[in-house]
Amino acid sequence: MNRRRAAAVLGYAAMVCVLILVGVPLFWIVTTSFKTRPEIYTQPAVWWPRSPHPGNYAEATTAVPFGTFLRNSLIVTALVAAVKFVLGVLSAYGLVFLRFPGRNLVFLAIVAALLVPNQVTVISNYALIDQLGWRNTFQGIIVPLCGVAFGTFLMRNHFLSLPTEVIEAARLDGAGRWRLLTRVVLPMSGPAMAAFAVVTLVNEWNEYLWPLLMADDARVATLPVGLTMLQDTENPSVTDWGPVTAGTVLTVLPMLVVFLALQRRMLASLTAGVHQMRTRSAGSR
Repeated sequence: MNRRRAAAVLGYAAMVCVLILVGVPLFWIVTTSFKTRPEIYTQPAVWWPRSPHPGNYAEATTAVPFGTFLRNSLIVTALVAAVKFVLGVLSAYGLVFLRFPGRNLVFLAIVAALLVPNQVTVISNYALIDQLGWRNTFQGIIVPLCGVAFGTFLMRNHFLSLPTEVIEAARLDGAGRWRLLTRVVLPMSGPAMAAFAVVTLVNEWNEYLWPLLMADDARVATLPVGLTMLQDTENPSVTDWGPVTAGTVLTVLPMLVVFLALQRRMLASLTAGVHQMRTRSAGSR
């Protein structure tokens, strides 16, 4: 019992530490978005604005073409996420339910791709996109981001955990490959697909380096790139962080809505994974 209590105390202490590390910066950004410039640069720091100043949000949306950046981020994120989702599900399905020579080698190549940082391929991708004349275009931003190694790895592992009895029963009933996917596999994969969708949407929404290299024109720039335009480029040492943090809050809100909408399915996926691990460990005993 003492060990369990000690483990519980350590677990709660770790959660409190993580909450502080994550929550304090978020709290500072949100409160700073309502501060005036004198309050931002006051020493000692002011943690709570004396009189909320919502004008920072108005300035953040008018000082730069915020609506254009929002539209561009929605287009890029939606298209990249859709392509990754379709390719990830189909490729994982092929690796699990289809038999073909070199299947394991294909999966090893996908795992190897996960080990390569995206920054390694930036120069080669940039040269290729520049030769194709796709700079400052949506296709130049979208196409190189459609690699799907993570999604294939995630969905493959989930498909392997599906009950084989159900799959075999569907095949005995005459279900073909497409029907097996749409009528059997996908209906049992809702939580995993929700987790895949959330991770993909958040990653693509926050993508900064590649859109920055591809978008010299504000007409195709995304929100993370557009936020840098809120800084005073003539005198960066006196940047008005009020509008910058306000723009950051506005940028986070769409992904917060997505997470809240899909969190139940994500938690269901985690719960199902823990239950399967316990069941397998009990069976092995």
